[in-house]
Amino acid sequence: MTADLSAPEQARAAGVNPLDYLQARGFVQDISDQSGLAAAFARGQVTAYIGFDPSAPSLHVGNLLGIMLLATLQRFGHRPIALGGGGTALVGDPTGKTSARALISPEEIDTNLAGVLPQFDRYLDFAGDRFSDNPAALLINNATWLLDLHYIPFLRDIGRHFSVNEMLTAETYRVRLASTGLNFVEFNYRIVQAYDFLHLFRTEGCVLQAGGSDQWGNIVAGVELIRRAAGGHAFALVTPLITTKSGEKMGKTAGGERIWLDPTQTTPYEYYQYWVNTDDDAVGQFLRFYTFLPEERISALTSVRGAALREAKHVLAFEATALTHGNAIAHQAAEAAQSLFAGKDADHAGAAIPTTEIAIADLADGFTLADLFVRAGLTTSRGEARRLAMQGGLTADDQRVDDVDIPFAATGDTIILRAGKKRFHRILIR
Repeated sequence: MTADLSAPEQARAAGVNPLDYLQARGFVQDISDQSGLAAAFARGQVTAYIGFDPSAPSLHVGNLLGIMLLATLQRFGHRPIALGGGGTALVGDPTGKTSARALISPEEIDTNLAGVLPQFDRYLDFAGDRFSDNPAALLINNATWLLDLHYIPFLRDIGRHFSVNEMLTAETYRVRLASTGLNFVEFNYRIVQAYDFLHLFRTEGCVLQAGGSDQWGNIVAGVELIRRAAGGHAFALVTPLITTKSGEKMGKTAGGERIWLDPTQTTPYEYYQYWVNTDDDAVGQFLRFYTFLPEERISALTSVRGAALREAKHVLAFEATALTHGNAIAHQAAEAAQSLFAGKDADHAGAAIPTTEIAIADLADGFTLADLFVRAGLTTSRGEARRLAMQGGLTADDQRVDDVDIPFAATGDTIILRAGKKRFHRILIR
């Protein structure tokens, strides 16, 4: 084993079964057949897939656990499939929803997929042999087969394998029926997702579907459909649901905003800061989930508590940012963060920090400091700016802001704003 190999590659070279590795890193909450899946991995190459919702033009941090699972399996020499749900998005997954999703057009789905699918390239190898003779990953859009299905043959060949009574006992459907109701399109979602698994089993030899724990019922339905319709043996594996202390799903800021993988929606600096701000209790878990560092390094980084744990958070932030945006950009984000927290000026921080340009003409007509903080996205409203100022939580060029309702008068072409201790934004006056 060499130091430049990722942790999964080192484990593979040491003869570790990938399922044992995934369990040790905390990826596994439930498996349909643990011994059978371990044996399948031991026999040879396994093809596994995870579906991703194309309802936005970028993936977000909430998608990363699944991406990292696929990336880990590929580094063990197995074949991952990242499935874009261009077809299933037209149906809409009711899981975890209290009302029907807004309909999304095929054209919007195509646009979103064009942005989403290339983001996988940072994590997965689509050419092959990047990670010690690994197979090439596949990017597939399930609209390719779902949109060509004929309704009556589909009902006859696939629908007959599903019990309505059994489906109605599923929590997803039961909760919706008892509250806002469930439309017929959504009711078909489980059948359509199960068919995806059957299709990939037949065409690609895919025997493993993974996903979040909220997808357990849908994934197991695919395992059962493969058994009934094709006489095959497949496996389900789900990861734990990751939430913050406040109960938010992984991948959102304290204000509820998504953390996107697209640098035009979440800047690399903001992305880096998201990871730096990880709760102390989650640092070890996130290092195991979202980096390829070996266990010995993670244990050493997290063996301390309190302020000493900050190094581990910066390692997490750098590794996660490097995976998403590349090493060079991760270094820029790290340097910007260090410069700002060391009290240096904007020139030291560079263009890596979030920046908003404002035309000098826009500063007329009573434009206030409160407006400036709102324009920077550091507060959502003038009222919030006033509240933070009263608490001593706002600064402009390291000077505390007590009154945000005074007119803003630019004294230079650059100003650094800060909200709280950790959120910075640069304003350029043009």
